[in-house]
Amino acid sequence: MEDSKKGSDAPDSLDGLLDNFSDAAEKNEVSLDDLMDMVGRRSFGSLLLLAGLLTLAPVIGDVPGVPTVIGVFVFLIAGQLLFGMEHFWLPRWLLNRTVKGSHLEKAVQWMRSPARFVDKMLKARYSAFVNGTAKHVIAAVCIAVAMSMPVMEFVPFSANAAGVVLTAFGLALIARDGLVALVAFVITGLSYFLIALSM
Repeated sequence: MEDSKKGSDAPDSLDGLLDNFSDAAEKNEVSLDDLMDMVGRRSFGSLLLLAGLLTLAPVIGDVPGVPTVIGVFVFLIAGQLLFGMEHFWLPRWLLNRTVKGSHLEKAVQWMRSPARFVDKMLKARYSAFVNGTAKHVIAAVCIAVAMSMPVMEFVPFSANAAGVVLTAFGLALIARDGLVALVAFVITGLSYFLIALSM
């Protein structure tokens, strides 16, 4: 998987990440700071994956205000990547945001089967779409998605599309899978087209 910059304790599979989330869910409240420790604080792909999964999870992403908070999170880390920062900084008020442990555990169980399927499909290919300039293009697209997320709270199911895009880009960067990145670009374009039609 991705990145020599990834934390040494970060899992090397999506299913492994869910195992870590399940352990954390034993607490009454789990902070964003805790979740960042689990995915690796210096890996852009891992942090995008975290944002995508939280947005997709029905018991978490459907809570009013959560897509906006995730949008701020993505905007900050993607913006810092574009400016060449190697360590991602986030404000304490954002890191202190929490999710109930019971909700996190429900989200983990919901994601188990898809995670195992996705883990089998990922592999390093078409690396030009996830390296160098392509990584910065992905960051720019994620900034556009992040800026749209507050509006998406008022358009049914559009936040779920954002979650799919962020998850796909995160997985693409972690696994160096350019095909998944291409799929994420296509989903992004289709999502904005459908949102425009619905407004």
